Formats: sequence, C-alpha cells, structure tokens
Amino acid sequence: MSEVYLEKSYWVGLIKMSLSRLFILRVLYEEPLHGYEISKRIDVITKGCCAPTEGALYPVLHEFAEGGYLNCQTQVVDGRQRKVYSITKKGEEAYRVAIEAWEETAKALLKAKKSL
Repeated sequence: MSEVYLEKSYWVGLIKMSLSRLFILRVLYEEPLHGYEISKRIDVITKGCCAPTEGALYPVLHEFAEGGYLNCQTQVVDGRQRKVYSITKKGEEAYRVAIEAWEETAKALLKAKKSL
C-alpha cells in the first residue's frame, strides 16, 4: 500500500474526484442539464482533465440531490425521458464555497512548487 503514494495516477485520481464535484456544480450553475450533457460540458471546459465517468457522475448527482444542492426532474429530451438536474440556492452557495477553497489550495500548491 505504501508504494501507491509514488504513483502519479493515485494523486491524479484524488484530485479529479474532488474537482469533478466542483465542476458538476459549475456547469449546473449555468443551466439545468441531464447527466450525459453534464459530463460533456465538464469535458469541454476542463479539456478532458476532470470529466467524471458515468459510474462516478450519477452517485454524486444523487448525493447532491439528497442534500438539497440539486433538484432533479424527469423531462422528455429529444423524445426520451431523462433526469434533468438544476442547482438550488444551497448548491449555488456550495459552489461559491468550493471555488474559494480551491483558489486557496491552488495558491498553496503554486507556492509549494516554487520551493522545490
């Protein structure tokens, strides 16, 4: 287990998992979307860096909905029933808090890198 910390993929996975939550809120801050479109939008804005897989996306969407951060409605989109997610006021506040936290983290990382 201790060797895992020497693998870049371990660290990238942790970072992407956390950032994908932020980016889910980010894209829904702009407009309501269904799951596949959420993933596509994240892929575009992060240039493929943080787009969650289906297996990672839907549990987070359910968690956010259960916590009151998102609303979920079943709608017909292109002739198919889909769950469309929209951000709530609580979700907007979570997004603002997340951005602030990531800004602090990014600054700390840049400072740490300078000292290498």
